[in-house]
Amino acid sequence: MSSTHLIVRHAVDDYAAWRSVYDSVEDLRRGFGCTRAAVLTDPGDKNDVYVVHEFPSLEQARDYAASDDLRAAMRKAGVSGPPRIEIAVEA
Repeated sequence: MSSTHLIVRHAVDDYAAWRSVYDSVEDLRRGFGCTRAAVLTDPGDKNDVYVVHEFPSLEQARDYAASDDLRAAMRKAGVSGPPRIEIAVEA
């Protein structure tokens, strides 16, 4: 069975404030089955954030992406504008 990757890109108001909230919702990610996560930023703009999460299944990734708790965390973290969310599976 191949893993599924949830890739999110969004602008944030303040990276440090965003990161604090992101780190505080580790249990939320784990609750949806997230097994690995990476946070990356644009080298020219630390407030342009990319997040890659790995899930065991497509269903778990989709459920996490649709989670009201995730949306609330994004608002609290200062995500400015709609995030770009994509899901990809290993080929």
